[in-house]
Amino acid sequence: MTSAEILTIGTEILLGEIVDTNARHIARALRDAGVDLYYTATVGDNVERIAEAMRQAMSRAEILITTGGLGPTVDDPTRAAVALAFGVELEFRPDLWQQVEARFARFGRTPTENNKRQAYVPAGAVAIENPVGTAPAFRMETERNAVICLPGVPREMEHLLEHDALPYLRQRFGLTGTILARVLHTAGEGESAIDERITDLEELRNPTVGLAAHAGQVDVRITAKAESVEEARALIAPVEAELRARLGERIYGADGARLEDATTAHLAELGWRLALVEAGLEGALGARLAGPDRLAWEAIEDGAPLAELKARVASLRKSSGAEVALGVALERGPEMQTFHLVIHSPVKENAITRTYGGPPTLAAAWAVNSALDILRRLKDS
Repeated sequence: MTSAEILTIGTEILLGEIVDTNARHIARALRDAGVDLYYTATVGDNVERIAEAMRQAMSRAEILITTGGLGPTVDDPTRAAVALAFGVELEFRPDLWQQVEARFARFGRTPTENNKRQAYVPAGAVAIENPVGTAPAFRMETERNAVICLPGVPREMEHLLEHDALPYLRQRFGLTGTILARVLHTAGEGESAIDERITDLEELRNPTVGLAAHAGQVDVRITAKAESVEEARALIAPVEAELRARLGERIYGADGARLEDATTAHLAELGWRLALVEAGLEGALGARLAGPDRLAWEAIEDGAPLAELKARVASLRKSSGAEVALGVALERGPEMQTFHLVIHSPVKENAITRTYGGPPTLAAAWAVNSALDILRRLKDS
């Protein structure tokens, strides 16, 4: 199967000044087109390093898509880097300059002299007109490779990817298949415990099964390669059924499902309204449970000890008339975070204390997801 790599260009990405969303968008588009993606990389604004990264990518994959570095300034090096990688000179294209002038005129502006850099492309390049921006894109071809250089501005990149790059790649490489992913979301059990239950499924070749751990949640991803979406779904279906049989209520949803939605839907099904107390979470739990069935909410700025939390929960449930009152407090320590949860429902009252030794920055998310999952599993008998 045809493989591709993605190279995002820009020192600002390496410095953490902007988040690279382009690579994710391109990766999903390539997946849907049935193209394998094994490597992505980011390179700063250095012509030699970019050229070397391109050579390496072209030695491994048939397709290379780059984003960024096509602007008019000195630190927009993509054109020069591609020319270096291919061993050719840059050449001025009058038709591209006319396109740049026309774009500026449409915006009521006049291009400056340095905008002429955008009308230079490597010799032999196929220019790609950019109807939504001022930076023309281009592609270079060899007998084996296609290198497509797209702007870094996301809306421009997305437009050119959809309307030019992908149609070209489908025709050039005869792309007919697809790679389809289905993600099952779980909560209440850690990654190693989930792995223990499904190890043999993770050894499948097509579909493949993989895990991605988050704070208090684990995603189970099923990915299938096939000639059509329907065939891919048919491959995924029995594997998903087996995963659901093994993981049971640990699974709260699939693909775009959110844990808070599963929780509020469960409470609505039981006919239970919610009162909420949280401490040390900066309002994160209340923000995720802000639906119409929440009768009352109290936020305590600092973490509260268990005894105080119990008293607050009992008082709020009584004053609000809610069927369920939940209290969550996160006490932060230098090495360990302590999570207290108190819950009063029509069936029982319960208090739980757990410790979290992971990254402190994830402690609040872990506590919130843990609380949502406990609410989601409440029974009415």
